[in-house]
Amino acid sequence: MQKKPLRIANASGYWGDDPNALRRQLEGGPLDYITMDFLAEVTMSILQKQRTRDPLAGYARDFTKMLDPILPLLLEKKVKLITNAGGINPQACAHMVEQLARKHGVSVRIALVYGDSIVGELPRLQDQGVSFRNMETGANFGDVADRIEVANVYFGAVPVAEALRKWDPDIILTGRVTDTGITLAPMIHHFGWDLKDWNRLASGIVAGHIIECGSQCTGGNFTDWRKVASFDQIGYPIVEMHEDGSFFVTKHPETGGLVSVDTVREQIFYEMGDPHAYISPDVVADFTSIQLEAAGTDRVRVFGIRGVAPTDSYKVSMAYEDGFTCVGSLLVSGPEAREKAEKFAEIFWNRVEGPFLETSTEFFGWNACHRSLGHTHEGSEIMLRLGARAQQTDVLQRFSKLIPSLILGGPPGVAAVAGVAKPQAIVRYWPALLPKHWVTPIVAHFQDGSLQEEILVSGTEKGSFTAIPHAVQIAEAPSKPLGLSFEKSGTHTILLSKLCLARSGDKGDVANIGVCARRPELYPFLQEYLTAQRVKDWFQELCLGKVIRYEVEPLCGFNFLLEESLGGGGSCTLRSDAQGKTFAQALLRQSVPLPTALQHWVEAP
Repeated sequence: MQKKPLRIANASGYWGDDPNALRRQLEGGPLDYITMDFLAEVTMSILQKQRTRDPLAGYARDFTKMLDPILPLLLEKKVKLITNAGGINPQACAHMVEQLARKHGVSVRIALVYGDSIVGELPRLQDQGVSFRNMETGANFGDVADRIEVANVYFGAVPVAEALRKWDPDIILTGRVTDTGITLAPMIHHFGWDLKDWNRLASGIVAGHIIECGSQCTGGNFTDWRKVASFDQIGYPIVEMHEDGSFFVTKHPETGGLVSVDTVREQIFYEMGDPHAYISPDVVADFTSIQLEAAGTDRVRVFGIRGVAPTDSYKVSMAYEDGFTCVGSLLVSGPEAREKAEKFAEIFWNRVEGPFLETSTEFFGWNACHRSLGHTHEGSEIMLRLGARAQQTDVLQRFSKLIPSLILGGPPGVAAVAGVAKPQAIVRYWPALLPKHWVTPIVAHFQDGSLQEEILVSGTEKGSFTAIPHAVQIAEAPSKPLGLSFEKSGTHTILLSKLCLARSGDKGDVANIGVCARRPELYPFLQEYLTAQRVKDWFQELCLGKVIRYEVEPLCGFNFLLEESLGGGGSCTLRSDAQGKTFAQALLRQSVPLPTALQHWVEAP
């Protein structure tokens, strides 16, 4: 007998997301599960420092604040909640949830998933032959091993599904479980999917990927933002999963936002990596197999997804301190705002003493995010942003005090906009791989302030994924100077935004730009014109490494990976756009020579 579809909603895409989204999801209509994601690479280091100061800290406290007013309603509606808000201290988070339950006079069943922290095991694992080489740069782990502060394995869906099977909890609090894993787990439990049914598991991973960033698939960050009737009380996403692995993406009625093929398509490209091999601990999903179709108002059907066996390793996210940064700003007004801002920067860098590892000068209102890609030359006012990175804080303290000293010693029309800038510690990200047999997830039943039962989870798949060769384009270095003219005979110069949708984001120091043709008829032109080399040429000021292009023909799109393009990424970058969120907009600002014969497809409804 076929089981009923499963309705899984997301109410948080990151730590700092809309604090009212959980309430809106719960009150908006029927649901079976709600998932919430709070963790990022640098977040774990922050939580570790909090726990060092306070043994009852180390989890996302915003979560319990969101949960407090709606906990009785959550239990009344029998909606289960799964979240990685447990951070590095799921037990402390569970203790706080129990306190909330007592406050409201209700009883709550809690399960935990942990065992992901291996920071204390690193020396032993190294002795056993685990290299922990940086999986992005290939750097030797020995260079940073003695500075690692936090190290967490990314577990998948299996331990979460086991907790559901064993205790039928109301709330599951996890450590470092993948964003997609907390969505896939209820599907495995509800439908009884076999852990080697790669296609269905891959469908669950794609569903989790689509909704893991909250409202980013329901109209948030959408290229065609004017098509979103309202951003007020924006609806967060809901997946309706069917037993065969096909599913619908939707949102509650009478909420803001928009769900369309294009909003879903954009989100699929976000932080995609190699589309042929989206690797998770549970399965490797083939994003080039995804098929989308409109299925009504604010409703998109997703189907046809394929997957293969996973790798034999877990990803490990580590972090360590590596010096300090400091950034300060001045407001420079017009006329001649840009010229005056450049003079202030010249005065400052001639006056300040180092030594600095790196410095940065950005002009907000002119080119802070896009540099010459913006094709503008003046602003009516400019925020001059000065930054530096150094190993010692005393160097940066002198740096910060000199910024306000410019106010009376340069051109006119300048104002202070904040207090004296303070040095901040840099937390660097170190991703590595660990063979799965070296670590085992733990699930536990938590009650009355303590662990009642702990289980080591067996059955976590230890597959051996083999990459499938496919064509990619790689551009190593710029091929031509900036400021090119693209006009040719028989063509019409047009902004790329008229031809494409785009979305960008980061993974460490790699920026991802997903680009989707607005119409299938435009895809062949973009396939020929929008090469890795051209993107490298455009972004040469920002991207110091390779540009890699992957094609995703079924979705009429491309995924570009821009290596060494975020100034180191995370908290070590001096750039204002630390995560490459604006890169897609820079791409869409570029002019391209569209063949005249294709012009009618741009204008077609």
